[in-house]
Amino acid sequence: MHDTPADVVLHRDEHGPERKNEFHMRSIVGQLNYLAATSRPDIQFAVHQCARFVADPKMIHEKAIKRIIRYLKRTRDKGMIMHVDKTKGIECFVDADFAGGYRKEDPTNPRDCLSRTGYIIKFAGCPIVWSSKLQTTIALSTTEAEYMALSMACREVIYLINLTDELRSQGVDLVASQPQITCQIFEDNAGAIELAKLPKLRPRTKHLAIQYHHFRSWTVKGLNGEDPKIKINYISTALQEADIMTKPLAKQQFESLRKRLCGW
Repeated sequence: MHDTPADVVLHRDEHGPERKNEFHMRSIVGQLNYLAATSRPDIQFAVHQCARFVADPKMIHEKAIKRIIRYLKRTRDKGMIMHVDKTKGIECFVDADFAGGYRKEDPTNPRDCLSRTGYIIKFAGCPIVWSSKLQTTIALSTTEAEYMALSMACREVIYLINLTDELRSQGVDLVASQPQITCQIFEDNAGAIELAKLPKLRPRTKHLAIQYHHFRSWTVKGLNGEDPKIKINYISTALQEADIMTKPLAKQQFESLRKRLCGW
């Protein structure tokens, strides 16, 4: 049995040892994807990285799948424990792992240079959306990777803000008690926070302008002095729940973040 669902970042391992068992990798990953998307966000990262290699799985990928299953077997009576907090609106925890798959042994694969985005969106203190996926553009720094992750998470956040506003306009009684639904975004990179709040472009980040600055108008006050609907706050890495979506974690840190996310 294992205490965490993943312990390494997977790679292609083209010349590695072949698999020993003949179970259908795609079928297993599909079933694990269903669990990760519905009731087990704690395995989202581990499952997603396994899904990348189902076309040509090697022994390292087989071991990774078995580790997830052993972890699930050990925690088969667990899931998600919801604690509704009516004082909270939409909250978003977002993080990135800068070029986490890069290896000196195989520097020729550009996909190993992609950073990983992870975010968790909560409403009234309960997780409703979470994701772990590779970014589509190679980031040139940690700040860029974090800012690109922030941009991706904000697409979901803006949709949810518009949805809750529309529901309230139709008289739907939402759980949260605020007169207006806003979003608190928690980010652990000061550079990404500055980029999101300042309207000016910097020479080192001007190439991000078109694709990733779409949400800036949501983070500043309106023309009539209205408060911004999205507020970005700094949070320490130890409390960054989205860290569980970006990389394999040590047991202590994994269990600490799982407690905040899943309630156990």
